[in-house]
Amino acid sequence: MRKNIQKILWANWKDIGHPQAGGAEFVNHEIARRLVADGYFVTLLTSLYDGAAEADQIDGVQVVRIGKSRYLHTFQALYYYLRYLRGQYDLIVESVNTAPYMIGRFLKGEKLLLFYHQLAHEVWFHQTTFPLSSLGYYVLEPVATALNVATPSQIVTISESTKKDLVHHGFSEKRIHIISEAIGMEPIANLSRVIKPTKRIILALGAIRSMKRTDEIIKAFEIAKRKYDDLELILAGRAEGNYGQSVLEYIGNSPYSSDITYLGHITDYQKQDLLKRAYILCGASIKEGWGLTVTEANSQGTPAIVYNVDGLRDSVKHDETGIICMENSPESMAAQILLLLDDRVKYKKLQKNAWEMSKSITPSKSYADFRSLLESM
Repeated sequence: MRKNIQKILWANWKDIGHPQAGGAEFVNHEIARRLVADGYFVTLLTSLYDGAAEADQIDGVQVVRIGKSRYLHTFQALYYYLRYLRGQYDLIVESVNTAPYMIGRFLKGEKLLLFYHQLAHEVWFHQTTFPLSSLGYYVLEPVATALNVATPSQIVTISESTKKDLVHHGFSEKRIHIISEAIGMEPIANLSRVIKPTKRIILALGAIRSMKRTDEIIKAFEIAKRKYDDLELILAGRAEGNYGQSVLEYIGNSPYSSDITYLGHITDYQKQDLLKRAYILCGASIKEGWGLTVTEANSQGTPAIVYNVDGLRDSVKHDETGIICMENSPESMAAQILLLLDDRVKYKKLQKNAWEMSKSITPSKSYADFRSLLESM
C-alpha cells in the first residue's frame, strides 16, 4: 500500500551531534533514522555549530544546517525553506523549542505536525536575561503559541504534563497525541547484581544551568549530610555561564566541600557507571519535557527524588518508582532523602518498580507510537 506520507522535512535547532544536544534530540533522531530504515525520505533542517558541515547525512537522514545563532537560526531556516524547500515534502515536523520556526504559516500543500517536548514559560527567566526574558515570556511565546493554535496541524508530545499545558493554552485535546519517551541506555539485566558503595552517593546529573536549580540540590545534600556522615554528592555536567560559576564557588565554600565532587562533562560510559553506583538521583528543574535522566537512573537501579514540576511528575510515580517532593525546596528534598535512607524496604520497592518501568521506555516504543500517528494522518 502506498504511503500517504513519503517525504518528511523535520525542523529542530539541534541535531544529535550538536554539543548541546539532549534528550529531545535523541528522541528526534531515533525516530528519524527508523523512518529512513522503513523507506521514508527524511531531511533535518537544523543549525550550524563548530566543526559541522552545512550539508551532511547521519544514519540516512539528510541534514541541512543553517545559521549558528540560537535565535537568528529560526528566521534563516524559514527563509531557506521558503526559497528552496517549500512544496517539496509531504509532511513538515516542526520541533517547537522556545524560538518557533512558523513554517506552518507558509505551507504549500504539506501536512504539519508540531512536536512539543515542553513549553518554555518560566524557563525564559532562567535561560535568558532582561529584557529578552520578559519579551519571551510575555510576548514571543504567547504569540507564537496562539499562532500555532490557529494553524491546522496535529500535535505530538511526550508527557501528560505537556499535553495539559498545551490544552491550557488553547490547543484542542483531540489534536494532541502522546508518544513514549525513549532512553538509549540499556537497562541492567539483573537488579540483584547491583551493589551500591558503602558511602552512599547522591547524584545531580545534567548541565549546571539556572533552570536546573543545582544549588538547591547541593543545599538539600548539606541538610541531609548533618545526619548521615556517609553521604557523598556528585555533580556531573557542564557548568554554564554565571550561574554555573556561582555553583562551583558555592561548592568551594561549603562546609562539606570535601564530600562534594564536580566531574564536569562526562562520557556515556561514565554516566552509566555513575548511575549504577549512585544511591539516589535528585532533580530540581524548573520544568522538563519528561525527565530523561530519571528514567536513565531507574534503568541502572537508582530511584529518584524530584521536585513537583512538569515532566518530573511524569517520569516519577510518587511512592511507586520514586519520590516527588511535597514542596519544591531544599528542606523538603532533604527530608525525603532522609526518609529514604532510613527505610531500606521502601528503597528496594522503589528501586525495583523504577527499573521495571524503565524497560518499557524504549526508542522502539517511541517510534511505534510516532509511526502509528503518521499512518493515521
